[in-house]
Amino acid sequence: MEHPVKQVADGLAQMMGERLGIRRGETLAEKLRKGGRLLPRKVRREAAFIAETEARMAVPKFAFQYDPARVARAEKTVRGFLETVDPADRRKGVVLGILGWLAFNFLLVSGLVIWWLVESGRI
Repeated sequence: MEHPVKQVADGLAQMMGERLGIRRGETLAEKLRKGGRLLPRKVRREAAFIAETEARMAVPKFAFQYDPARVARAEKTVRGFLETVDPADRRKGVVLGILGWLAFNFLLVSGLVIWWLVESGRI
């Protein structure tokens, strides 16, 4: 029988993979290492608490020392954030960011070329 903390951690790891696109890693701890920067600080801290609690559950001496209410609050915080993330909107934001960067660089280079043409007397 799986412990409830393991079920919570596995569910959140799967949700992080779906919502944030973190494909590498299977456990919550691995997903946090790979893509924790995509989470706000408070959410990342709560997810790290769940991952640490999951790791502590493997040691029989510490298995009885977890706080189910604290784990439930942490899960609610992390799940609440992940439910607000729209994967399609994230992809659109990345594409628009790249296009904006390209447009800025094109304008900058064009401006420099025009300035050089004016300064050298070609225009």
